[in-house]
Amino acid sequence: MSSRSVASGVGLAGVMAHCGGSPVGAVKFLVGAVASAPAAPEPYAALAELWRDLRPELEEGLEGDGSLGTVPAQAYFLFLDGDMDDAVMTLGSVTGARPDVAWGAAPWFGDARLLGAVSAEALAEACLRTLDHGHDLDTDEMRERFAPWFDAIEVVSARSPVPEALASMARLPRSCGRYELSFALCDRADAVDRVMWTAVARAATWRVMGDLDRAAAAFECALSLDPANWSLHLDLADVRAEQGDFSAAASLVEQGLEHEPHEVALRAAGAAYRTRLSGSSDDLRALIALAPELANTAYRNLLIDYACAGPELPRRLVAKARRIRAN
Repeated sequence: MSSRSVASGVGLAGVMAHCGGSPVGAVKFLVGAVASAPAAPEPYAALAELWRDLRPELEEGLEGDGSLGTVPAQAYFLFLDGDMDDAVMTLGSVTGARPDVAWGAAPWFGDARLLGAVSAEALAEACLRTLDHGHDLDTDEMRERFAPWFDAIEVVSARSPVPEALASMARLPRSCGRYELSFALCDRADAVDRVMWTAVARAATWRVMGDLDRAAAAFECALSLDPANWSLHLDLADVRAEQGDFSAAASLVEQGLEHEPHEVALRAAGAAYRTRLSGSSDDLRALIALAPELANTAYRNLLIDYACAGPELPRRLVAKARRIRAN
């Protein structure tokens, strides 16, 4: 949107709010202007004026409104009220829903008042919310749109290097292909204290990059910090399976089952990895029985693929497993 269009839109929003009796409608109109030109200051100035002049009406009209037509404005209103944590987390939710808009380019998001006050935990939660909808962020366009987020991460992580929060923050740059920033956050966290979540973040980054040896080493580090964590045993088992070491994968699953014997993902993985090793029909039947309980269909299908490649399995049983995969 051109600066002239933004200015005319702001003027129209003022008419809607003050003469048309529709403050919420004016907010939605201004949010549309923000979406078209997120870095333009004029819509935010108009929103600030509305918040100052018509706050009771807006509070009543926006109560319970979680639509994309108003939430970006609500994030800004939180900023104006000095509630930096909720402002950032709200913007994270909006960004997760529509990452095609550079919401982080808003002048207030890079404001020193916000970056100096927002907690590391709130920014970490906001980063996670940007990933909620599973959009592909590993493109040049997305990296450009998320540049203000990376700047905020750098400032806040340096000011408040809380290890668990930094490990969560690392997921956003990893999803955007900014691996060097993800590793830098892990290093910064380790300099304060070595915690399991940082090792997991580092392992996940190596895994995404395709370096399975380093991913396995990082998961082993995580396990040394939290040896009773069944999920870490499964993570490392899955990496070993990717490496083709199904004996190690099956052994790691058994160790995980010692801590959580009823976990369906562990039981299914164990059945799959044993089937791949020995061609056990009983283990493949066990996997077939457990498969419907696996919520992650991609993981379910991967386990079925592993199992069906086991030696000398009955064709009918393999076909039955593959029918589950196809559904």
